[in-house]
Amino acid sequence: MKRLGYAVLALACAAAGALASIVLAGGVGAAGFLTTGTTTGTTSTGTTTTSPLPTLIAPGVTISGIPVGGMTVEEAANVVRERFEVPLPLVLDRKHRLAPPPEALGASAHIDEAIARARTAPPGAGITLPVLIDGNVVRAYVLRVAKRFYRKPVDAQVFLRRLKPVIVPDRPGLVVNRLALTTSIVQRLHATSRVRVRIRHSSEPAKTQRRAFRSVIVIRRGSNQLNLYRYDHLRRSFRVATGQSIYPTPLGRFTILVKWKNPWWYPPNSRWAQGQKPIPPGPNNPLGTRWMGLSAPGVGIHGTPNPASIGYSVSHGCIRMYISDAEWLFNVVDIGTTVFIVSG
Repeated sequence: MKRLGYAVLALACAAAGALASIVLAGGVGAAGFLTTGTTTGTTSTGTTTTSPLPTLIAPGVTISGIPVGGMTVEEAANVVRERFEVPLPLVLDRKHRLAPPPEALGASAHIDEAIARARTAPPGAGITLPVLIDGNVVRAYVLRVAKRFYRKPVDAQVFLRRLKPVIVPDRPGLVVNRLALTTSIVQRLHATSRVRVRIRHSSEPAKTQRRAFRSVIVIRRGSNQLNLYRYDHLRRSFRVATGQSIYPTPLGRFTILVKWKNPWWYPPNSRWAQGQKPIPPGPNNPLGTRWMGLSAPGVGIHGTPNPASIGYSVSHGCIRMYISDAEWLFNVVDIGTTVFIVSG
């Protein structure tokens, strides 16, 4: 029985020793990590390794609308650079076009930055190409464009050819809208868009336009005739009286300065009118019922109470008309109407 008891005790001690060896083998290592009993099974997370960047850009990725998916970094950079450097078309009309490169507009693109973002972007991502624009450069360019296309307005003109008026129409000027052009250029450059830019402009009207010659009067002193033209087409002819040889109706080009209904007559500062007094409106007024004063001092077109003088050179320089004719003409012409007085 004693031998059996010693055997059991020995077996128990052996089991306890084995258990102790297992606990020691599964303890915490010096670095604080769980270790195993083998010398080849140590695991550590103390160092982080970065995954290498993909060789190709993910499918469907674009940079400002430019497809770069499936390309290498170098291929994508070349494609974006080539697209960005395309000139921007500027169009005024069919005959006037410009195509400045972005560099001339003060624009530069940060292509490397866009490529770096595209390289790590998920499939189908849209990347914006950063574009830097020098405002002074683009404004200076727009100013040169505005000066280049500026057109000064040209006034309409009228002259006589064979005693008939010839009208040269006016030509409006052209002024480029600099603010609109600058805004459009900047928007296209930022979007890496090369859709053509319309050069917006406005017309600068001429001071004297063709409608200023809607009525033109030609007075032929030698034949005592007044011809009224609508532009360059004869509208109506009148018999008139003009100045006598000692007081001739002046020759030249004039305009109607004033129009008076039922005018007073005031004696001019001339020897033939000395001692005479002003005459109020009425049947005996030398000016009739209408006065159209010309830019020639003291000379005008007017009616006359002496119809027998019509057709002769008997006035003191004015152009006399029948009362009814003067009233009709008064209602047709405007202040500023051109009047030619010729000798024929």
